[in-house]
Amino acid sequence: MDNQRLFLFVALSFVLLLLWQAWVEDYGPAPQATPPAVTTDSASPAATGADLPAAPAEPQPQAAAVPEEITLPAAQQVVVETDVLRVLIDTSGGDLRQVDLLAYPVSTEPGAEPFRLLNDSLPNLFVLQSGLRTPDGEEPTHYAVYRADQNHYRLAEGADSVQVPLYWRSAEGVEVTKLYTFRRGSYEVDLEHRVTNGSGSDWRGRQYRQLQRTQVAETGQSSFIYTYMGGVLYSPEEKYEKIKFDHMLDEDLDRTVTDGWAAMLQHYFLGAIIPETGEANRYYTKTLSGARYVIGLISPQRLVPAGATTSFSSRLFIGPKLQDVMEKIAPGLQLTVDYGILTVLSRPLHTGLEWIHKVVGNWGWAIIILTILIKLVFYKLSETSYRSMANMRKMAPRMKSLKERYGDDRQKLNQAMMEMYKKEKINPLGGCLPILVQIPVFIALYWVLLESVEMRQAPFMLWLNDLSSPDPFYVLPLLMGATMLIQQKLNPAPMDPIQAKVMMALPVVFTVFFAFFPSGLVLYWVTNNTLSIAQQWVITKRVEAGGK
Repeated sequence: MDNQRLFLFVALSFVLLLLWQAWVEDYGPAPQATPPAVTTDSASPAATGADLPAAPAEPQPQAAAVPEEITLPAAQQVVVETDVLRVLIDTSGGDLRQVDLLAYPVSTEPGAEPFRLLNDSLPNLFVLQSGLRTPDGEEPTHYAVYRADQNHYRLAEGADSVQVPLYWRSAEGVEVTKLYTFRRGSYEVDLEHRVTNGSGSDWRGRQYRQLQRTQVAETGQSSFIYTYMGGVLYSPEEKYEKIKFDHMLDEDLDRTVTDGWAAMLQHYFLGAIIPETGEANRYYTKTLSGARYVIGLISPQRLVPAGATTSFSSRLFIGPKLQDVMEKIAPGLQLTVDYGILTVLSRPLHTGLEWIHKVVGNWGWAIIILTILIKLVFYKLSETSYRSMANMRKMAPRMKSLKERYGDDRQKLNQAMMEMYKKEKINPLGGCLPILVQIPVFIALYWVLLESVEMRQAPFMLWLNDLSSPDPFYVLPLLMGATMLIQQKLNPAPMDPIQAKVMMALPVVFTVFFAFFPSGLVLYWVTNNTLSIAQQWVITKRVEAGGK
């Protein structure tokens, strides 16, 4: 297998990978149905309860009647503003209905609205619900109506946090305070259910927390780029597990996990639920009407004697996939930035990219500098590969002569070629290993640039004001195709005419594909190809001049 065939194999494999990812995105498992319109109804009966986890100390309930439409009960709306979040809480259930990420606008246009991660309207329905389940009377579930002290909370200047209490009381005298705590500069939210038992008898109950959403494709994302959207479960035993929407559709999850967490992911952002350390929670999934999917967890049962008070606590993370931040919040939460099997390479590359950005202050230049550093690390390997290619190129006229002499006699042709390689001390496979060693590193960097939220709307220069979006004028894709063509001219020409035609078509094919790629990825390929051309040209000229 010569270098041209190796390059052809790698290039075609990459194209097939892109086609497969696009096919999965476009023709993969579809939602159950097109979601109907969301309505709000303050008198919506909780009896439907299809999205409630099973109550404690009771057998699993029979499937409840499926509602004909998605109904989110509405009562008093409470707005919470911090320096990084704007949150809408509805006292009907005390749900987090909307969360706007103030530092992440929806576009690069001046005055663009902040990106809405949690949303109570279709098509991208995504809400966080919580409550208590008990067999001992009324339940403060996400159907119960709470009372709020005020309609608006704002993080005060100089304050580190703001608390939002919601109150509920049963006819029996059980009082529940649902308390949200938001902190300055943080996407982590504390959730507490404080139960005071004034009923005169023991109260038993569990806390549940769940994320409910529809399956909606990322807006503005190229169909050639596939990133995971769906549920995730982390446990110390199984580590990071994807709970895909079609898996939820096929079978409900029911598993007890200690020191784990659950989340719903989409490109760049996530909502996650993190229980108390050491607490064994039952993790579950449900599929509801209107193509809605639920992943959640319910805590162990607690007994609250008459006159006593207890608290159920959890942490929530609702925001961008900032690896360094998530790593400090919960074990494995940083894995939601999904690099796949190349995580061991991608994480150091991401760290290096961040370090360079701190120095130069521009993600585009950080990509270029990191690419240069990678090329320097592999300089000797690349030199070996290019020297082998140059020697093969130098021998091309003699190889063509051998082919003409032996015609279709493949055995004699191969024998003559081996003798020529031996005489000239040329290893035809000398360029293969250096290329193969570098491929995992380059693929790992590809995933770093694709998955990193830092690339989202990151400007470079001139017309490139968003490295996560395609080049609007196709300049970088055309440059990438030109560099591929130049590289081919520096490589030994294939002896097989069909193979030669395929190789000539590859720059055109890749130019078309890369026209839909994020410009940050194309910038990396252009830089890498340009450096490779410079190194290969110098080595080729040296070999052709009789040097080593």
